[in-house]
Amino acid sequence: MEKISAIHPELHNIARTLPRFSFSRENLWLWRCANPLLRLLQAPKDIHIENIRIPSQEAGRLIRLRIYRSRDGNAPAPALLWMHGGGYIIGTAEQDDPGCIHYVRQLGLVVVSVDYRLAPEHPFPAPLEDCYQALIWMGAHAAELGIDANRIAIGGSSAGAGLAAALAHMAHDRQEIKPAFQLLVYPMLDDRTCTRTDLTKQERLVWTLDSNCFGWQAYLREHYGTALIPVHAVPARRANLTGLPPAWIGVGTLDLFYDEDVAYAQRLLDCGVPCELVVVPGAFHGFDVAGTKYQVVQE
Repeated sequence: MEKISAIHPELHNIARTLPRFSFSRENLWLWRCANPLLRLLQAPKDIHIENIRIPSQEAGRLIRLRIYRSRDGNAPAPALLWMHGGGYIIGTAEQDDPGCIHYVRQLGLVVVSVDYRLAPEHPFPAPLEDCYQALIWMGAHAAELGIDANRIAIGGSSAGAGLAAALAHMAHDRQEIKPAFQLLVYPMLDDRTCTRTDLTKQERLVWTLDSNCFGWQAYLREHYGTALIPVHAVPARRANLTGLPPAWIGVGTLDLFYDEDVAYAQRLLDCGVPCELVVVPGAFHGFDVAGTKYQVVQE
């Protein structure tokens, strides 16, 4: 377990109260049952929230999108396609209501959050294809949404940020739409973190090595642990990052993803992609959700 002295002073009390657990096939059902408890009960008066369903690539199946917009916003507005976190195995669009509302208020964005399919029932490429269809739909319905089709950013947190990074790769390769920016909040980028022997004896707060390995195994299925990773499945495995949208990456030094995120940011820069890397000393995975009132989060 991380030593309390290494944790940012403002986060000490939160760290002491966080439960110690890892996700597994045996307890996954329990955490999914808790998902409805994460939903915002009532939208604030200044924000309009609606759920719509759009066609997927599969006949008869729909993708649910949760759209957030200001009731007095100006059009056309910039937009953000958002992917929630959850290790590719849990989560819903509603869990990030507070963050999406914050982006609408502070940045004047229209935010569209994707309720993508989850592994292990739906491994790669199903979740990513859901996100890609949402991106294409946003571009095609920009006028209806009141957004600028040339200013659509993509982003997410944790596994959602991993999907956003992979989505940037997919959009670059398919050349149907060009995202303007990548917002990657402690992204889950590299399955090879699971093979690091120097991490096996360290327990990480919130997202552990065991949880990480289960998440990647569920998402990659038969490709997990092999060198034969499909294109777009693992963002950090992409050899050439040239031509991707500018990016922002934020991560704490105590996050399991710290090393892979810093390495990815440097690779983006090496390939000529503008990237701002923000490192928060003493911060663990999900610290911004656990401690929104603290200065270390607000900065």
